[in-house]
Amino acid sequence: MPELPHRYVSSDEDSGRWIGFPFRSGDIVVSTRSKSGTTWMQMICAVLVHGAPELPGPLSELSPWLDQTTKSRDEVVAELEAQPHRRVIKTHTPLDGIPLDPRATYIVMARHPLDMAVSLYHQSLNIDRERMQELTGAAEPESAPTEPLREWLLTWISSRADPREVMDSLPGVMWHLSDAWSRRHEPNIVLCHYDELSADLDGQMRRLADVLGVSVPDDRWPDLVRAATFESMKGRADRLLADRLGVFKDIGAFFRQGRSGSGREQLTDEEIAAYRDRTAQLAPSDLLAWLHRDPA
Repeated sequence: MPELPHRYVSSDEDSGRWIGFPFRSGDIVVSTRSKSGTTWMQMICAVLVHGAPELPGPLSELSPWLDQTTKSRDEVVAELEAQPHRRVIKTHTPLDGIPLDPRATYIVMARHPLDMAVSLYHQSLNIDRERMQELTGAAEPESAPTEPLREWLLTWISSRADPREVMDSLPGVMWHLSDAWSRRHEPNIVLCHYDELSADLDGQMRRLADVLGVSVPDDRWPDLVRAATFESMKGRADRLLADRLGVFKDIGAFFRQGRSGSGREQLTDEEIAAYRDRTAQLAPSDLLAWLHRDPA
């Protein structure tokens, strides 16, 4: 089996599980950093594929996370192989860590990194670390943040972590997005921005339907768009996510606020300027102009 350009391994994921994955024509791979709109894009793709607001099963099972080590790779692949419909597969791995098959479409979601970080902080507090250790076989449970949000965020901004070793660090986020940005003109690579979905969900869903070659009757659009709103997903969190392994302390808290701007609200003007300086060291200026939609 061919090796991947880079193998990404963390306490609960391993991109090596993609080696030898049996792709099918029409597969959709959703590639994001954590808390950047992954579940939102999975839901959009799922309602487009199925053409209905009510899915035939929990989203977390219809669109499994192949890299996550809480279930065996064989089990996840078997579940995907058994799906008779077009498949939507989740990954938090950058595109340089997974096979790029011409039969598949790869959708990369981007979110303002400060908003992503705030959401990541709260999600980290909601994970049952001992249960995750039990499921993954890690030597010891990964620690949750102990400092207040603002202090944690400032440390996150100043991180000098290796982006290929600490994927949810600021360098890791920029590595993931920069790699996708460099591939954005390839025919089966699609970049989407969280704020564009927030501003015009209907329009962005129609754009994605065109890219994916999905035809939806006009009279069904309102129901599909409504099903993919933050409010609708939050209200159905237990059915959509079906946390059968007991990873979350409170499944309802998975969908917290879903808004933009919460990261910048934590920082002074000087700290935001320092954040801008740091990101300028990590990513190309045209990507940053697209990514940062707040005043300079």
